[in-house]
Amino acid sequence: MTFKPATWYPIAVVLSAINLVGVGFAVGPGQPWHAGLHAALALAFGLWAQRLRQRRGGGELQAGREGLEGLEALEGEVSQLRRELSETQERLDFVERVLARPETRRVEP
Repeated sequence: MTFKPATWYPIAVVLSAINLVGVGFAVGPGQPWHAGLHAALALAFGLWAQRLRQRRGGGELQAGREGLEGLEALEGEVSQLRRELSETQERLDFVERVLARPETRRVEP
């Protein structure tokens, strides 16, 4: 089972909102520690929701994946071009060796 930010983001937002409402209810009866606890939880869930939203958007992560896939495709093309260039250089070397040979003429009987 994988951690899915798209699932947990709304949960974190709801928990943050519930704790903000809890702050209001705890302040009414004069319970400052209780209200402070709810305020801290609301802040923690809010920060968590913000972090999940950044991860859920995945703009950087998705761009990184696309960049990696593009890089792998380019590496494949470069290696293919290297093979073709190597083959072309071998053929050129062969032609140069053939042309560099002294001509031997046949003597006809």
